[in-house]
Amino acid sequence: MKIAAAQIKPIKGDILKNIEIHNVLIEAAISNNVDLIIFPELSITGYEPELANQLSIDYEDPILNIFQKTADENNISIIVGMPTKADNQLFISSIIFQPERRRKVYSKRNLFPTETAVFSKGDHYCQLEIVQNKISLAICYDLSDPAHSQEAYQAGSNIYTASVLNSVNGIDDDLVKLSTIAQKYHMHVLMANFSGESGGYECAGKSSIWNTNGSLLGQLNDQDEGILVLNTDDNQIEKIYIN
Repeated sequence: MKIAAAQIKPIKGDILKNIEIHNVLIEAAISNNVDLIIFPELSITGYEPELANQLSIDYEDPILNIFQKTADENNISIIVGMPTKADNQLFISSIIFQPERRRKVYSKRNLFPTETAVFSKGDHYCQLEIVQNKISLAICYDLSDPAHSQEAYQAGSNIYTASVLNSVNGIDDDLVKLSTIAQKYHMHVLMANFSGESGGYECAGKSSIWNTNGSLLGQLNDQDEGILVLNTDDNQIEKIYIN
């Protein structure tokens, strides 16, 4: 299986422009026979809590249909980040597009303290099965709750993915946590992060992938947009920048 972490510089609140950026990276993934590409937290809008309510959508909103079309036509699974609204609650969500399947949504279950006044917690675990792999999804602060990765392990996941916004001040701690998850549970671990600026943070980039022993296999730089691709069969890594 080939899985890719996408690193983008989001444009604040500009859904259509950010979709264009996503499409460029998805095309790069398709060209490299990727089975699954994962984008950072709230990638379609940027991490902008003060705008999230007005930008939020139902997860099945037609504005994201382009991703389902691409998934269907190219046999690729795509996970993007978006604020979603349901039952008058606002969520930080990953929206999941798989070939010829109805889209799914996973909403962040562990909120950072500054998010609790704006967002509600998701209430369900999410595991995907793609090319005989079981893949668990985390969104940023989820990875800081030991119970979250433990649940992934107990469910039989062999890949753990984290869509994040990590700042230059916060990334080092999370790199250690993700390496530890990989080592403890013998899972491949993948992190997709922003570069540039979002939500008032200077984003750290450095989207990363670890092997099942917790060793870092590859990492993008701290500035450029691109994808980091893992072949799970042989632990080979490809770095593809689009700038």
